[in-house]
Amino acid sequence: MKFDDLVRAMQPKFPQLTAANSRPTSPYDEGYNCIAWAADDTDRWWEPDPLFQQYWPPSVPREYTLDAFVRAYGLQGYIERCNATVEMGKQKVAIYTASSGKPTHAARQLPDGWWASKLGREIDIEHEFEALDGPMYGTVAVILARPAKQHSMSGK
Repeated sequence: MKFDDLVRAMQPKFPQLTAANSRPTSPYDEGYNCIAWAADDTDRWWEPDPLFQQYWPPSVPREYTLDAFVRAYGLQGYIERCNATVEMGKQKVAIYTASSGKPTHAARQLPDGWWASKLGREIDIEHEFEALDGPMYGTVAVILARPAKQHSMSGK
């Protein structure tokens, strides 16, 4: 399926998503989800399910609350609350919530100001900040920052 067709198929869930404000970056992969992707983990699915079927940071309550998700990302170094503006030397994560306050999605900011997301079990995309706002994920409730990872000249 072409990306334009996929975007059209997702319009009911993501009414602001278009081929102009998003681009695909990797194929379908159900081995990880958006919460893991935003934490730079593509090896496992992160979810605070009460049956312990998925990975969740051990010291964080297994509950679908914004506080629990903020604490989970805090263990990854994301502790500063901030806005969506690109800042040199900082990596940012946005946590989305439904109108009920339940966390639904997370995205990671890219150096160019776009955001990287994993759409459930679907593909990874890069998108403009508000492109995923809507009935599926709700809106961004909080943005957290940490110092950007430094890469040495040797690539390690």
